[in-house]
Amino acid sequence: MKNIARPLFAYVGSYTTPERRGQGNGINVYRVDRASGAFTHVQHYGGLENPSFLAINGNGTRLYSVHGDRTEANSFVIEPRTGHIAPLNRQPTGGYNPVHLAFDATGRYLAVCNYGTDSLAVLPIADDGSLLPYRTLTTVTGTLGPHRVQQHCMCVHHIPLDRQGRFFYVPCKGSDVVIAYRLDARRKILVEAARATARPGAAPRHIDFHPRKALAYVINELDSTLTTYRQDRDSGALTPLQTIPSTPSEFTGYSTGAEIWVDRAGRNVYVSNRGHDSIGVFGIDPAKGTLTPRQWVPTHGSTPRFFAFDPDQRFLYVANQDGQSIVGYRVGRDGRLSPTRLRIKVGSPACIVFGL
Repeated sequence: MKNIARPLFAYVGSYTTPERRGQGNGINVYRVDRASGAFTHVQHYGGLENPSFLAINGNGTRLYSVHGDRTEANSFVIEPRTGHIAPLNRQPTGGYNPVHLAFDATGRYLAVCNYGTDSLAVLPIADDGSLLPYRTLTTVTGTLGPHRVQQHCMCVHHIPLDRQGRFFYVPCKGSDVVIAYRLDARRKILVEAARATARPGAAPRHIDFHPRKALAYVINELDSTLTTYRQDRDSGALTPLQTIPSTPSEFTGYSTGAEIWVDRAGRNVYVSNRGHDSIGVFGIDPAKGTLTPRQWVPTHGSTPRFFAFDPDQRFLYVANQDGQSIVGYRVGRDGRLSPTRLRIKVGSPACIVFGL
């Protein structure tokens, strides 16, 4: 019998509330053509407020969401043939405005950062994929940065697991630090392991890691810079190696950094710039790990809050939050981006994840 590969689906979260100028309507599901990169809409799941960041488990059977300006996380069952989602359960995250979520190395715990109340929660995952209550919150503390409006609290913005599955890293936009945490599975809590200080007012926002080397890359939101760090894989400590602008030198307007990805070949770092409204491509020096700008491409929509590669890394998709669109680019063999006709109209897109 001929083996038929499972179809590829994209799940798009959005902002829905007036406070966020949201024009989204919940989570939308699309079937993805692997050859052309085209999206075909297959489901709208409404009744959710600001499902602004999503995650899919390792075998593609469960979807999880956190909700901007709210206090909960949700779990969903994914029907593998159609890609449709159905609700499973919800749990409080113990804080206000949870902005990101990530699995631990075993897939048995979900870490969440509460941006508005400076705390981290660990939600155990039951055998059926539903979320169990957190046991104890981790409070994140530090000295606040100089920006009186944007750095009013620690503003924990991201909580990805590193490539070795040992440390969660939390860029703190409000305190100009990046903090490494290890999971204490017995107590079901995150424990600080190390912290690295950024420039005052830089506002570290998101972080990603080299696929093989002990390197990490951080996009700094407020000063639109990109920092390369050496990672100590034993202690979790980060040592800065280089900081460069994320926008071209000739750009003099206002812009803020948003998303960052390292390609799986370890050759390029990609960032999004809100204001310049671009994706920047930076080549990684194979010996030093430092970065050199290679390309900026326009996002053809305002406020590119998020972008993601498809699983094959043949396409890169940009979520233009205020442009009400997702725009696709083809990824060349050298990592440079070229335009396509891929345009998906969707209200206030905030996150894109792919499931097989």
